[in-house]
Amino acid sequence: MLSDKLKEETKQNHQILEKALIGRLKSIRSAQEYAGLLKLFYGYFGGLETQINKTIDGTLLTDSTQRRKTQAIADDILALGDGVPAKATGNYLPRINDHLEALGALYVIEGSTLGGKIISKMMQQQLGFDKGMSFFSGYGDKTEQMWGTFKQALNNQAQNPGQEAVVIAAANETFLKFGEWFAKAH
Repeated sequence: MLSDKLKEETKQNHQILEKALIGRLKSIRSAQEYAGLLKLFYGYFGGLETQINKTIDGTLLTDSTQRRKTQAIADDILALGDGVPAKATGNYLPRINDHLEALGALYVIEGSTLGGKIISKMMQQQLGFDKGMSFFSGYGDKTEQMWGTFKQALNNQAQNPGQEAVVIAAANETFLKFGEWFAKAH
Protein backbone atom coordinates (compact mmCIF):
# COMPACT_ATOMS: atom_id res chain seq x y z
CA MET A 1 0.00 0.00 0.00
CA LEU A 2 1.31 3.41 -0.97
CA SER A 3 0.22 5.04 2.31
CA ASP A 4 2.38 2.54 4.24
CA LYS A 5 5.34 3.10 1.91
CA LEU A 6 4.93 6.86 2.28
CA LYS A 7 4.98 6.62 6.06
CA GLU A 8 8.17 4.56 5.97
CA GLU A 9 9.93 6.46 3.16
CA THR A 10 9.25 9.90 4.68
CA LYS A 11 9.86 8.93 8.29
CA GLN A 12 13.28 10.57 8.62
CA ASN A 13 12.24 13.93 7.13
CA HIS A 14 9.01 13.86 9.12
CA GLN A 15 10.88 13.27 12.39
CA ILE A 16 13.37 16.07 11.71
CA LEU A 17 10.55 18.54 11.07
CA GLU A 18 8.52 17.26 14.01
CA LYS A 19 11.47 17.70 16.40
CA ALA A 20 11.95 21.33 15.32
CA LEU A 21 8.22 22.01 15.57
CA ILE A 22 7.87 20.47 19.04
CA GLY A 23 10.78 22.55 20.31
CA ARG A 24 9.09 25.68 19.04
CA LEU A 25 5.70 24.67 20.44
CA LYS A 26 7.07 24.05 23.92
CA SER A 27 8.52 27.57 24.05
CA ILE A 28 5.28 29.39 23.16
CA ARG A 29 3.96 31.42 26.09
CA SER A 30 1.89 34.20 24.52
CA ALA A 31 -0.78 34.79 21.91
CA GLN A 32 1.78 36.76 19.90
CA GLU A 33 4.24 33.84 19.87
CA TYR A 34 1.44 31.45 18.91
CA ALA A 35 0.34 33.78 16.10
CA GLY A 36 3.97 33.77 14.90
CA LEU A 37 3.86 29.99 14.62
CA LEU A 38 0.56 30.11 12.75
CA LYS A 39 2.05 32.65 10.34
CA LEU A 40 4.78 30.13 9.47
CA PHE A 41 2.13 27.51 8.73
CA TYR A 42 0.05 30.01 6.77
CA GLY A 43 2.96 31.09 4.59
CA TYR A 44 4.05 27.57 3.73
CA PHE A 45 0.70 25.78 3.58
CA GLY A 46 -0.82 28.75 1.74
CA GLY A 47 1.81 28.59 -0.98
CA LEU A 48 1.60 24.81 -1.06
CA GLU A 49 -2.18 24.80 -1.43
CA THR A 50 -1.92 27.33 -4.28
CA GLN A 51 0.42 24.89 -6.07
CA ILE A 52 -1.79 21.89 -5.26
CA ASN A 53 -4.91 23.66 -6.55
CA LYS A 54 -3.27 24.05 -9.97
CA THR A 55 -2.63 20.32 -10.42
CA ILE A 56 -4.94 18.23 -8.22
CA ASP A 57 -7.54 16.22 -10.10
CA GLY A 58 -10.80 16.74 -8.24
CA THR A 59 -12.36 13.75 -9.96
CA LEU A 60 -9.72 11.50 -8.36
CA LEU A 61 -9.91 13.16 -4.95
CA THR A 62 -13.50 14.33 -4.77
CA ASP A 63 -13.24 15.99 -1.35
CA SER A 64 -10.07 17.91 -2.19
CA THR A 65 -11.67 21.32 -1.68
CA GLN A 66 -12.71 20.34 1.87
CA ARG A 67 -9.06 19.66 2.65
CA ARG A 68 -7.83 23.24 2.42
CA LYS A 69 -6.22 24.64 5.58
CA THR A 70 -5.14 28.17 4.61
CA GLN A 71 -8.42 29.90 5.49
CA ALA A 72 -8.57 28.24 8.92
CA ILE A 73 -5.02 29.40 9.63
CA ALA A 74 -5.84 32.94 8.46
CA ASP A 75 -8.94 32.99 10.67
CA ASP A 76 -6.87 31.88 13.66
CA ILE A 77 -4.22 34.55 13.06
CA LEU A 78 -6.90 37.23 12.79
CA ALA A 79 -8.65 35.93 15.94
CA LEU A 80 -5.36 36.46 17.77
CA GLY A 81 -5.22 40.07 16.57
CA ASP A 82 -2.37 39.66 14.11
CA GLY A 83 -2.08 40.15 10.35
CA VAL A 84 -1.93 37.47 7.69
CA PRO A 85 1.50 37.19 6.00
CA ALA A 86 2.37 36.54 2.38
CA LYS A 87 2.31 33.01 1.02
CA ALA A 88 5.49 31.17 0.11
CA THR A 89 6.39 31.06 -3.57
CA GLY A 90 9.12 29.80 -5.87
CA ASN A 91 12.05 27.89 -4.41
CA TYR A 92 10.52 27.89 -0.93
CA LEU A 93 8.05 25.27 -2.17
CA PRO A 94 8.40 21.78 -3.60
CA ARG A 95 7.93 21.25 -7.30
CA ILE A 96 4.31 20.26 -7.98
CA ASN A 97 3.65 19.74 -11.68
CA ASP A 98 1.02 17.02 -11.70
CA HIS A 99 -1.66 15.22 -9.72
CA LEU A 100 0.73 12.64 -8.21
CA GLU A 101 3.11 15.32 -6.93
CA ALA A 102 0.10 17.19 -5.54
CA LEU A 103 -0.92 14.03 -3.67
CA GLY A 104 2.56 13.76 -2.16
CA ALA A 105 2.35 17.34 -0.89
CA LEU A 106 -1.19 16.83 0.32
CA TYR A 107 -0.01 13.78 2.28
CA VAL A 108 2.09 16.13 4.41
CA ILE A 109 -0.75 18.63 4.91
CA GLU A 110 -3.31 15.93 5.69
CA GLY A 111 -0.93 14.16 8.05
CA SER A 112 -0.56 17.37 10.02
CA THR A 113 -4.21 17.09 11.06
CA LEU A 114 -3.39 13.99 13.10
CA GLY A 115 -0.84 15.77 15.29
CA GLY A 116 -2.90 18.94 15.28
CA LYS A 117 -5.34 17.67 17.88
CA ILE A 118 -2.44 17.11 20.30
CA ILE A 119 -0.96 20.51 19.47
CA SER A 120 -4.32 22.21 20.04
CA LYS A 121 -4.60 20.74 23.54
CA MET A 122 -0.98 21.58 24.29
CA MET A 123 -1.45 25.22 23.23
CA GLN A 124 -4.66 25.56 25.24
CA GLN A 125 -2.84 24.33 28.35
CA GLN A 126 0.19 26.57 27.79
CA LEU A 127 -1.75 29.69 26.87
CA GLY A 128 -4.89 29.31 28.98
CA PHE A 129 -7.27 30.09 26.11
CA ASP A 130 -8.76 28.32 23.13
CA LYS A 131 -9.10 31.08 20.54
CA GLY A 132 -7.14 30.62 17.34
CA MET A 133 -7.20 26.82 17.50
CA SER A 134 -9.36 25.92 14.47
CA PHE A 135 -6.39 24.97 12.25
CA PHE A 136 -4.90 22.58 14.77
CA SER A 137 -8.34 21.18 15.57
CA GLY A 138 -8.39 19.86 11.99
CA TYR A 139 -11.60 18.07 11.17
CA GLY A 140 -12.55 17.68 14.82
CA ASP A 141 -14.22 14.34 15.49
CA LYS A 142 -13.90 13.46 11.79
CA THR A 143 -10.09 13.75 11.67
CA GLU A 144 -9.43 9.99 11.71
CA GLN A 145 -12.18 9.38 9.15
CA MET A 146 -10.82 12.08 6.82
CA TRP A 147 -7.30 10.64 7.15
CA GLY A 148 -8.61 7.16 6.32
CA THR A 149 -10.48 8.48 3.29
CA PHE A 150 -7.37 10.28 2.09
CA LYS A 151 -5.16 7.21 2.51
CA GLN A 152 -7.66 5.09 0.61
CA ALA A 153 -7.73 7.59 -2.28
CA LEU A 154 -3.94 7.74 -2.22
CA ASN A 155 -3.62 3.95 -2.34
CA ASN A 156 -5.92 3.79 -5.36
CA GLN A 157 -4.08 6.36 -7.47
CA ALA A 158 -0.49 5.29 -7.97
CA GLN A 159 -0.69 2.37 -10.37
CA ASN A 160 2.94 1.26 -10.48
CA PRO A 161 6.27 1.66 -8.63
CA GLY A 162 7.24 4.62 -10.83
CA GLN A 163 4.11 6.54 -9.88
CA GLU A 164 4.56 5.61 -6.23
CA ALA A 165 8.10 6.98 -6.40
CA VAL A 166 6.77 10.32 -7.71
CA VAL A 167 4.35 10.64 -4.77
CA ILE A 168 7.03 9.66 -2.24
CA ALA A 169 9.58 12.09 -3.68
CA ALA A 170 7.03 14.93 -3.59
CA ALA A 171 6.14 14.16 0.04
CA ASN A 172 9.81 14.09 1.05
CA GLU A 173 10.50 17.35 -0.76
CA THR A 174 7.46 18.90 0.96
CA PHE A 175 8.79 17.90 4.38
CA LEU A 176 12.28 19.18 3.51
CA LYS A 177 11.07 22.51 2.16
CA PHE A 178 8.82 23.01 5.18
CA GLY A 179 11.82 22.36 7.42
CA GLU A 180 13.81 24.98 5.48
CA TRP A 181 10.90 27.44 5.69
CA PHE A 182 10.65 26.81 9.41
CA ALA A 183 14.40 27.19 9.98
CA LYS A 184 14.67 30.45 8.02
CA ALA A 185 12.09 32.04 10.33
CA HIS A 186 14.28 31.60 13.40
